[in-house]
Amino acid sequence: MKRYIEVCKPLWTLLPEGTIHENERLCKHTYTQMGGAADLFITPQSYEETQTVLKFAHEHRVPVTLLGNGSNVIVKDGGIRGITLSLKKLNTITCTGAELVAQTGATIIEASRRARDAGLTGLEFACGIPGTVGGAFYMNAGAYGGQIADVLESVLVLTEQGEFKTLSKEEFDFDYRKSVFSAKRYIALEGTFRLQTGDKAQIQAKMDELTIARETKQPLEYPSCGSVFKRPPGMFAGKLIQDSGLQGTRIGGAEVSKKHAGFIVNVDNATATEYMSLVRHVQQTVKDKFGVELETEVITIGEDLEEPVSD
Repeated sequence: MKRYIEVCKPLWTLLPEGTIHENERLCKHTYTQMGGAADLFITPQSYEETQTVLKFAHEHRVPVTLLGNGSNVIVKDGGIRGITLSLKKLNTITCTGAELVAQTGATIIEASRRARDAGLTGLEFACGIPGTVGGAFYMNAGAYGGQIADVLESVLVLTEQGEFKTLSKEEFDFDYRKSVFSAKRYIALEGTFRLQTGDKAQIQAKMDELTIARETKQPLEYPSCGSVFKRPPGMFAGKLIQDSGLQGTRIGGAEVSKKHAGFIVNVDNATATEYMSLVRHVQQTVKDKFGVELETEVITIGEDLEEPVSD
């Protein structure tokens, strides 16, 4: 930890005051309210500052971890070494004609609302997805029959070496909860959505319908990372978990939701270790009962908490 902080000391002279935070507790930045500390938590306010961080990190071999809204991620209890990069201050959204351009630190929910206000249809499915625009790119986020792949036209990114590059939709390589952005570790800065002109009242009605469905079915009253597991082909992960009798199962403060079996919720100050132990228990139980291996949709990052050395 100290090694990376010392190596990165020159960054303090290259970035504005208040941009770099040492030993930042990441439980404050994740929807599960879990996770250890980041050595350095950096919040650039421009593309140029972001480029400065990436070029410095590449030159000095400092690992960089991108953290969006923390809604689909588990940060381990040992925290994250090197630089944790947050682009939440890059959150501008503009509409021109049927085109919406959003910086990746904006929330995808806000992007869907801005589209509605401009009378543009195509992003209604995202009205309840709690992640950032960038996170939606990385995971090809989708819900209720829609997905990012349907509407994203181009994306401005920075490579690991700190070089700007614009990708067209032919280069996104979207798959189920996968994309070129995660595969090549690009830092997405802004995306252009190609939408359609629609009726504001109808767009709002659709968003209201999806919001009611989400609030009725999902355990939004507790911290969680959303749907934990990918949908197995021809099946539903939640149904398999429910039929395995796992709803209400707890390890420490983590519990398989009684409201929606596909969610694991933090009901009592759960640690990431407890949460992931419950994930593995669910996977093993479903495999034993149905022969189905559940693959996690949630991303796990960081390091395990080191055990104290005994004398």
